[in-house]
Amino acid sequence: MRDQRLKVVSGLQLWRWRHQAIASAIASNVPPAEVDWLLLEVAGLDRLALRLESFKDWPQMQLKFSLDDLDQLWQRRLHDRLPVQYIAGVTPWRQFDIAVSSAVLIPRPETECLIDLAVEAAVNLPSGNWADLGTGSGAIALGLASVFPESTIHAVDYSPEALAIAQANAHNLGLAHRMRFYQGSWWEPLAALKGQFSGLVSNPPYIPTSTLPTLQPEVFHHEPHLALDGGADGLDAIRHLIEVSPAYLRTGGVWLIEMMAGQADTVRELLQNHGSYYDIQIHADLAGIERFALAYVSAEW
Repeated sequence: MRDQRLKVVSGLQLWRWRHQAIASAIASNVPPAEVDWLLLEVAGLDRLALRLESFKDWPQMQLKFSLDDLDQLWQRRLHDRLPVQYIAGVTPWRQFDIAVSSAVLIPRPETECLIDLAVEAAVNLPSGNWADLGTGSGAIALGLASVFPESTIHAVDYSPEALAIAQANAHNLGLAHRMRFYQGSWWEPLAALKGQFSGLVSNPPYIPTSTLPTLQPEVFHHEPHLALDGGADGLDAIRHLIEVSPAYLRTGGVWLIEMMAGQADTVRELLQNHGSYYDIQIHADLAGIERFALAYVSAEW
């Protein structure tokens, strides 16, 4: 395990490393901007200092780990395709800096839209309980806690390692007092609260098993397959959430999930055929991809 104490280097040393890393990134078809993103996180630099290279003349700087360790990790980025977020141990998401490791998926920018959709969908709902099932790093749960300050957010994950990261994020970001964490499968740990949830928001695994090897090596080789593999057609978890959620959501409660491009028509049909959902909506992400499915639970359930 790397020594996590801060390491002291000169600005000139870091300047030289930065230029070497940028050159190696270009040669390896890795976005060179990742070098500066990494230095923002591990060296405490700001964008202006990087752009002007003003740190070159600083007598000393503090890194999260030694320059040798940083270089070894950067080589893994180039040759093993280790995601830069795992090197830094953190990634930005909405207004947060979310701690991440290989135990959790790296939160994606498009997933941020789930929080905005939840706010729009809940405009007529009272404050109450919200669930983030398959919470991973806790990003969605944290987003819900930030926009529903009067609600309690219940975060569930099957992976104890992922749950530990989510709990740490909630504590570090000052939101743990309004969140509850459970280890288990989907709704199961929340059986005592059936019928009491105002909403479910989830980014479940939705990649078809056969598609996994075609993903970018950063994803396939380093991100947890438990959070990616959605079964033969990618819809195993989504089918389960459609089937089980009405028992847990109050009348008019929000059902909101992220899905893969090309799954929207099937998910809409599954919701319609279930018979307990109404006002079924499909929403696109910022790239125009049909990425999110939203529905409400009817009183007839």
